[in-house]
Amino acid sequence: MSGESKIEDKIRSKLANRKQTNSLRVLRTESNIIDFCSNDYLGFAKNISVKAVKDQGATGSRLISGNSKQFERIENKIAAFHNAPAGLIFNSGYDANIGLFSCIADKGDTIIYDQNIHASIRDGIRLSNARSFSFEHNNIDALEKKLQQADGHILVAIESVYSMDGDEARLEEIVAICEKHKADIILDEAHATGVIGKNGEGLAQSLNLEVKIFARVHTFGKAMGCHGAIVLGSKDLRQYLINFARSFIYTTALSKQSLNAIESAYDKLKESDDLIEQLSHNISLFQSLLSKKLQSKLISSTSPIQCILIPENETVKKVEAGLQKKGLNIRAIMHPTVEKGKERIRICIHSFNTEKEIKMCVSSLEKLVI
Repeated sequence: MSGESKIEDKIRSKLANRKQTNSLRVLRTESNIIDFCSNDYLGFAKNISVKAVKDQGATGSRLISGNSKQFERIENKIAAFHNAPAGLIFNSGYDANIGLFSCIADKGDTIIYDQNIHASIRDGIRLSNARSFSFEHNNIDALEKKLQQADGHILVAIESVYSMDGDEARLEEIVAICEKHKADIILDEAHATGVIGKNGEGLAQSLNLEVKIFARVHTFGKAMGCHGAIVLGSKDLRQYLINFARSFIYTTALSKQSLNAIESAYDKLKESDDLIEQLSHNISLFQSLLSKKLQSKLISSTSPIQCILIPENETVKKVEAGLQKKGLNIRAIMHPTVEKGKERIRICIHSFNTEKEIKMCVSSLEKLVI
């Protein structure tokens, strides 16, 4: 093949467009500046004690050589913690959502999802044969209108805590409306795991609604400080996913070291009431320090995710750069990740952030946000 491929021209053109619109994504290396951007809400990533193992790789998929008694013991342990009949571990939250949503609904079924749902769920829905509709974020009337248009088996996909806004699903109302229309709920608890509930069990359990939810997805890469995810539901759902979820079937299983980290994180979570309380205190402190100017730009949230709206990619990038210069690791969330005109600075509060750091964060925001 002589000359350069035409696809290279297309690649360069699309990258140039991203640069022109100030939306080019780039990787950054770890820095020593103050963490207000990671999902390590309880500091587990640096503080869980993990037993080292001799064997590093799982050697194959769980249907061939990668399964073990350890896998099944940990699945049962996590399912019991979350008051679920059964659970199946996936390699990541993305894999769990892709696998679940791509296989759970068939042609003639309907998936209805919140318009702010995570990209992994959107991608899973695209891979399914079901019809799909979005509804206006957290709008119960809009959800009911979509439910009235639905056919076949109906699934409603929502998140406990929305990753880009930080607000909670109106779960009690959504459960009631779904029961009325005989729809099943799939609840992504990624940003609620380890954060909501006395022991960080998640939103469904904190409201005693777990038995009303068809499937819950708890991920381990946020507050749990490690990697992987589990889909919780009935024993039949577990067996169904083993047979039909392609992201489970056709991938090498997690290593023993990863499983040790997951188990250690859950053991630590049971003894972390003080960390969860400190996290809640730090969130309240951050909000109490904000001026009326910043409060007017703040998206309402009681979770660790606190977002200040700063429209336009160029403007929000300048604020991000100013915060980084002040030693604060805070990131801008830009279009196309969020809707144009709703670009924002996303601050993640942690249990380990000190009062001095939080005051410094707020003071810097006051100076940089016009």
